[in-house]
Amino acid sequence: MSDRYLIINADDFGMCNASVLAVSDLFKNEKSALTSSTIMMPCSWAKKACIFAKNNPQYAIGTHLTLTSEWGDYRWAPVNTDNTSSLRDEEGFMWHESVDVEKHADLGELAGEIRAQVELSKKLGLTPSHLDNHMGSLYGIETGRFELLLLTLDICAEYGLPFRLPRYLPPELAGNSTLEIKIDYEALNNAYSQVIAYADAKGVALPDYLIPNEWDGKDFKDYEDFREYIYELYKSFPNGVTETYMHPSLETDELKSITGCWHRRVWEYRILSDPATKQHIEANGIKLINYRDLAAMR
Repeated sequence: MSDRYLIINADDFGMCNASVLAVSDLFKNEKSALTSSTIMMPCSWAKKACIFAKNNPQYAIGTHLTLTSEWGDYRWAPVNTDNTSSLRDEEGFMWHESVDVEKHADLGELAGEIRAQVELSKKLGLTPSHLDNHMGSLYGIETGRFELLLLTLDICAEYGLPFRLPRYLPPELAGNSTLEIKIDYEALNNAYSQVIAYADAKGVALPDYLIPNEWDGKDFKDYEDFREYIYELYKSFPNGVTETYMHPSLETDELKSITGCWHRRVWEYRILSDPATKQHIEANGIKLINYRDLAAMR
């Protein structure tokens, strides 16, 4: 029996149609390495993603709790219809950055928006397998406002759903550019054991580690360079349950109009769809699981 388990989650399902096409294709491809995904409910293509999930309940698809709207031209607003003023920027959209969420969010309005996103996903046919968080805006790691995270764990417990929060936070992860931990690591570590104990008391299932690939902190000369980096990263994963995540999308004019780093998302689709990736993971003694498996294990 394997001592190493890996969840590969496709974030941003429904952010655009290119993401819906890519994630749907990966789930239907038995040779792909994808195991789970989460849907961005404030976004335009969330309904199509939910319909896919409704028609394919065998897949572990959850809700990607979204409190930020980061792109320059393509923006979205809260799902909730009232009591959202602290969750909006001066243009009426969600805040661009996680730090702004931490600085401005009213806890009551935040709780209402989180529940509204989960309830909308259910109304559109999704039976969520888990919850996670877009851009880490609910972790409190920008300013140390951990009451946002405790509130999120309360809501996870209400729905009986696992949450993307690593049980362990090794110091080497503090410098991961994708995690974007802004507060002092020692201060974070001192509070972290209390947060994990709170999650345990609430019965919220958690992965042991969260190790995403570097997004902004590493330059790659081409896809082959990126693939080599990913394969080496996956070989290094520790014993226990690790989650890593990607943002797979097809190469379309729509995607290119949203983000200048569109090629990274296309590369991630390509690497997850390549049968060699799944073979590489299994050859290194790592068992692929999804978030429903994690819930059963915990």
